[in-house]
Amino acid sequence: MDQIDMTTLDGGTTSVGGDALEALADALDGDLVTPDSPDFDESRELWNAMIDRRPGAIVECATANDARRAVDFARAHDLLVTIRGCGHNIAGNASADGALMISFSGMKAVNVDAATRRVRVEPGASLGDLDAATQAHGLAVPVGINSTTGIAGLTLGGGFGWLSRAYGMTVDSLVSVDLVTASGAMITASAAENDDLFWGLRGGGGNFGVVTSFEFEAHPVGPQVMSGLLVHPAADARDVLLQYREIAAAAPDELSIWVVLRQAPPLPFLPEDVHFEPVLVLAALYAGDMEEGERAFEAIRAVGNPIADAISPHVYTEFQAAFDGLLTPGARNYWKSHDFLELSDGLIDVMVAQLELLPGFGYEIFLAQMGGATNRVPADATAYPHRDVEFIMNVHGRWEDADEDEAGVAWCRAAFDAAAPFATGGVYTNFMTAEETGRIRDAYGSSWDRLVALKNRYDPDNFFRMNQNIRPASTTG
Repeated sequence: MDQIDMTTLDGGTTSVGGDALEALADALDGDLVTPDSPDFDESRELWNAMIDRRPGAIVECATANDARRAVDFARAHDLLVTIRGCGHNIAGNASADGALMISFSGMKAVNVDAATRRVRVEPGASLGDLDAATQAHGLAVPVGINSTTGIAGLTLGGGFGWLSRAYGMTVDSLVSVDLVTASGAMITASAAENDDLFWGLRGGGGNFGVVTSFEFEAHPVGPQVMSGLLVHPAADARDVLLQYREIAAAAPDELSIWVVLRQAPPLPFLPEDVHFEPVLVLAALYAGDMEEGERAFEAIRAVGNPIADAISPHVYTEFQAAFDGLLTPGARNYWKSHDFLELSDGLIDVMVAQLELLPGFGYEIFLAQMGGATNRVPADATAYPHRDVEFIMNVHGRWEDADEDEAGVAWCRAAFDAAAPFATGGVYTNFMTAEETGRIRDAYGSSWDRLVALKNRYDPDNFFRMNQNIRPASTTG
């Protein structure tokens, strides 16, 4: 094997000899992928096509020991390390030019103990993998709303979706974590073991180690749920949002109603003359008894004169994947996000205005309804601190051509700026792009000092820095 020039922890370059690489490859249960390997481009690919980087080498882990071997190798050669679960994160921190990528694309196992409602998940699993395994037993973990998202990054940043008002954030159902630390130690973190680290892993991102296994508590859900879409014309947006605000405030925990502003997809239940026209969509799910769900939907279904009412029983796994077609890999994506304590009149004005300014089909603004169980957890119980937030907005630009980058990013930033006066200043870590280093303290909020103390203890050299980084006090790197 030829030597490879790789990126060091401080951003320099070092040559890693062929003998050392051969020794690493021989030690692995999985594979060492190099730029000369036929599957290199597939292994390095990320969901966001705006991120196109070439790692120096990729360790395709088959076991937790492979992750430890990769950490030991990187430390011995002073290499920059990145960690790839499903590669879905908007910031693209799973990859860096010349780095050693630790990839879990081959570790997707999900094991469910239905009797104890405990679920063990490997870090390469997607939400779809997790949902399929748990739903075989009538169970689910509160996760995100796109089935191709990776469980690892979602969880470490907090995690929320259709079930969160009923069952809390993803981290609120996390029971334990196995990980490899910067020193190469393989440890478990839970409420009973390394509880300080367990606190930090529930919202502190990938700052403290390489997670090799997650254990969750699952909850009774499905297999069918009352869910679906209500599609309203753009002309009615203000009236719908005003009524939505009142209904959302009174909604039971089992009911989650999100607002989506976008051009209408060419769905079969929508008239053709609406396709690609601006619409306001209310997307909703009731996480409970179907008849109770029917009654819970009555108020929101009575709002306005929707173009389409597609609320009905749906298979939970199918509804979890319902938006996958709008989020397929390979497109260029840019996000900007805000937290809100309320849906104020001013924010409604901004949303109505932005609906008319949508640049194209790939652009949208969604407003996720939080509250419920997510807000009944004390702010200091987990590293995810934003327990008073009622709504999270994500401004999402998506396009195919790099020539559209400047205009697409500009629109997202303009919509974000327009909503800023009504926001808390906090932000959901998983929605941050790599450029938003100035918002990192806002993302971690009241947890910041405690997270820095954990970083000082578990990663004083900032070995794990390709993330929304918490820098240890001992270094500026």
